Amino acid sequence: MSRHRNLRKVSLADDDYGDDLSQSFDENYSYAISPGTTDMYMYKRNAQQQSISEFIKDSSIQEEETDIKETDKALNQKDEDFMFQMDKEPFNLKSEPKQPEVRQTKKMSESQPSTPKSQKTQSKPSTPVVQAKAKANSTQKSQISKQTAQLSELRISPTIDSAAREKLLKQYGEHTAGKDVLNLIVIGHVDSGKSTLMGHMLYQMGQVSDKQLHRYKQDSQKIGKSSFAYAWVLDETEEERSRGITIDVAQTKFETDKKIIYLLDAPGHKDFIPNMITGATQADSAILVINSVTGEFETGFDLGGQTREHSLLVKSLGINQLIVAVNKMDMCDWSESRFLEIHKKLSNFLIKQVGFKEPDLMFVPCSGLQGENLSKKCADEKLTCWYNEKKTFDSKSIKGGLSLLDCVNKLKPQERSIDKPFRFCISDIYKSAQTANISIVGKCEAGTLKQGDKIIIVPANESGLVKSISINDEMSLPMCFAGDSVTLNVANVDINNISIGNFVCDTQSVMPVTDRIRGRIILFNLSIPVTNGFPIVFHYKSLNESASIKKLVSQLDKSSGEVVKDKPRVLNNGHSAIVEIKLNKPICVELYQNYRELGRFMLRYNGVTIAAGQITEIVQKTKN
Repeated sequence: MSRHRNLRKVSLADDDYGDDLSQSFDENYSYAISPGTTDMYMYKRNAQQQSISEFIKDSSIQEEETDIKETDKALNQKDEDFMFQMDKEPFNLKSEPKQPEVRQTKKMSESQPSTPKSQKTQSKPSTPVVQAKAKANSTQKSQISKQTAQLSELRISPTIDSAAREKLLKQYGEHTAGKDVLNLIVIGHVDSGKSTLMGHMLYQMGQVSDKQLHRYKQDSQKIGKSSFAYAWVLDETEEERSRGITIDVAQTKFETDKKIIYLLDAPGHKDFIPNMITGATQADSAILVINSVTGEFETGFDLGGQTREHSLLVKSLGINQLIVAVNKMDMCDWSESRFLEIHKKLSNFLIKQVGFKEPDLMFVPCSGLQGENLSKKCADEKLTCWYNEKKTFDSKSIKGGLSLLDCVNKLKPQERSIDKPFRFCISDIYKSAQTANISIVGKCEAGTLKQGDKIIIVPANESGLVKSISINDEMSLPMCFAGDSVTLNVANVDINNISIGNFVCDTQSVMPVTDRIRGRIILFNLSIPVTNGFPIVFHYKSLNESASIKKLVSQLDKSSGEVVKDKPRVLNNGHSAIVEIKLNKPICVELYQNYRELGRFMLRYNGVTIAAGQITEIVQKTKN
């Protein structure tokens, strides 16, 4: 197992906390937060999205004028998986001609013979009303031409033809050996037993040897934490082991009969929410671990614990499938009434408030410390007497007799954007020990990459050559696809010019770089109203950057998406709006309509997540 840490004397703490975590993560906004503040703590272990239809037009938001009110043009593509129905389109108060029609009209006008000057001079004198209409039409045409130019710049390269796609699919099938690739994150309140649960399951699956586990048990017993032996499978640093909590996002890989799993173990402490967000941006599905002990569940759920916040965050970041592992059931004597009580409270919250669908939820009782109902079905009669295949439950989210691993195998596969231009998010960088090349760790978000391909890293605009592709620097791969978490060995790149949060792209289709975007957001957990100039921390994939809300463009109706107010002066809790965000320095982004997996972001203020959003427009591109 290996770990890559790149400490730069920046505190991990995200909120003032009464221990040795120093000052708050975003306590002050007087300094620029490094792009690697969060994900510099990502590391690899013994191993290290969704295809979109044709490009859809999205007109920009026009300024309010004296005679004409222009509002946002609706997105044509629905996103059923976004919380609070953010996918519903803003309503057009004044319709605009579609782009293809504009081009067609232009061609027709060009084909018609030009009018002689003598005929123009004989035209009828125009009235003030006609002049006003002509002025409005000319203004509208200029706006349309401007939008057309913007769309042509933002348009991604066309998808490949059917023959090339069939070839890619065949290569992808050989790459995965017919198995589904799944990025799975483990979330939940602190001390719910996440690391112990997954560490024990990995041991049962043969990912951890008896010799390693024996050493973990001896070492943990020496410091008086013998019950943390299985957690040490994932918690490797001295700080994590001494404090008994997860700080970094751990990553490992294992395979089942049906799936290839990239497992991410996220921290549950509120001070490390930025780390959890970084891990969640890379995940397709999630396991929410619940402490079933009386009083512990209530602390994590009812009294402002992280159960609510973590659930809200993963749904906001596009995760639609959730396994709820009700842990420590052995301490409740495998009580059916306790399990159903937790299920009732939690399912109501997840379905009615967060937005999950009941068929996409799976509740499973288990015990991480005892290893019951993890990789194999539980043999304890206290559980099997009521949790079995013959028992019928009122809810579709409880399927009797399933183990945790059975639930993982039942997760639906994600559709991968393998036919899109290549996009690779960097989560770690280090110098190769044997060669002068550098190793870049991250996740392939879209497209494919082969050994020997030329790449460009933006926004640094560094060109390089891919020498090799590997998993954990051991298993060499000839090619990587969307959804893979791999290490790229790259030549001709200066390590001092790139950083965590940069993107590796295809040289023929470079990712846009900008410091100003417009996004559609939903606000929650606000302590003060949002106004123009409101300071925030912008979380996007592996980076977080200081920013401010430059302009409140329009307020939307949450349920219908209709524009209810242009240029609002203030936004409050529960409001949905389109805002313009100014970042302290340029970053790489993609529109949500082009890449769903790259079009989402989170906003935080004063240590609290206050908004989730989608990128709808790149206001100003930065030249590389």
